[in-house]
Amino acid sequence: MSLPKRRDDDHNHRHTYADYRAWPTDERWELIDGMAYAMGPAPLRLHQKALGNIFRQAADALEGKTCEAYIAPFDVRLPKGDEQDDTLDTVVQPDLSVVCDPAKLDDKGCRGAPDWIVEVLSPATASYDHRTKRALYERSGVREFWLVHPTDRIATIYRQVEPRRFGPAEIIELSGQTAVSILPDIVIEWERVVGAVDKS
Repeated sequence: MSLPKRRDDDHNHRHTYADYRAWPTDERWELIDGMAYAMGPAPLRLHQKALGNIFRQAADALEGKTCEAYIAPFDVRLPKGDEQDDTLDTVVQPDLSVVCDPAKLDDKGCRGAPDWIVEVLSPATASYDHRTKRALYERSGVREFWLVHPTDRIATIYRQVEPRRFGPAEIIELSGQTAVSILPDIVIEWERVVGAVDKS
């Protein structure tokens, strides 16, 4: 299932970050290669509980360190080169972003690839996250990308093996603990994630 695009999208018109900033603030969109994808209404409560628990563990582990964790909505601008913000055509809102280079952070969010991204899957966005956003994160230089499916109790993990290329996916069960390979201070205890969902 693909996400709906803006009605004014066509092959002759590509949106920019300047357009994105002018859209109504009560609508959520992501912009990938100039195409705008509707994020729809707020995520389901169970999605938010799972995400909140992952974020809490990451933020606690990073307290006092250079790397910082951010939870959506948080704009991540992904330029293809050195273009100015107003002309770049890709901005997304990952569920969880960890950024270790303070120079990438400003009042608008993050410009450049976060080091670690987590997307918590929901039925409406699963295909989009697995295909479109995985390819985007790979080419943009994200070092580690997790797709977490709390209902099915699995996660799919992609790790960078060379610049702008992920290695094969690793699929794990959401049990025990899993450390973030590039940020070993962060160890996710899955019982805190799936347990919160089970109790809902």
